[in-house]
Amino acid sequence: MQRLGYVLHISSSKNLILRAEKPPKINDKVVDENLKSVGTVFDVFGPVSSPYVAVRPSVERPQRFMNHVLYVLPRLKKRWKRRR
Repeated sequence: MQRLGYVLHISSSKNLILRAEKPPKINDKVVDENLKSVGTVFDVFGPVSSPYVAVRPSVERPQRFMNHVLYVLPRLKKRWKRRR
């Protein structure tokens, strides 16, 4: 589990806007401190030194995550079998 950052506000399109500590990949799964799913990474934008992240929420009330820290679950690498 990797720390994503604090939720700053909710955009007009109902996405959660965070300032990322380390930029995640698009479609990474975002969870709270209890490992409950919050949504997925929708967009990464802003300056390279301190990027912002838009998270498309999968919960009914995304307002309850204001000023909370969210986390990203690491992706599992696919292992390809070599054909002979």
